[in-house]
Amino acid sequence: MAKSKFYGTGRRKSSIARVYLVPGKGDITINKRSIDEYFGLETLKLIVRQPLVATETTEKYDVIVNVHGGGTTGQAGAIRHGLSRALLQVDAEYRPILKKAGFLTRDPRMKERKKYGLKAARRAPQFSKR
Repeated sequence: MAKSKFYGTGRRKSSIARVYLVPGKGDITINKRSIDEYFGLETLKLIVRQPLVATETTEKYDVIVNVHGGGTTGQAGAIRHGLSRALLQVDAEYRPILKKAGFLTRDPRMKERKKYGLKAARRAPQFSKR
């Protein structure tokens, strides 16, 4: 192994995650806190670990993440995306597995912008016939 630190950027909604993979024993650190401390819901922890489980590398690497923006679900999705990209740098043979699971595709769904003349993206002002 030539490189010892692998990097991947992940995005979802308005969340951006910078993910680093370092050979280790499987610890996941998010914003200098453990995954259990950072995410309360078990489903979010599961989302973050999905690429590692799919490629069977849970015990091989320590994951260090800097994430900001958005909510908890968006951040978990961004971490999963970044982790998948970092795993590709480790070994390109993981690509078919990650691609089939849909972890390499950036989720394009974003908040729709507010339009002028409306109260929100699509919400029109209240109408009165009088």
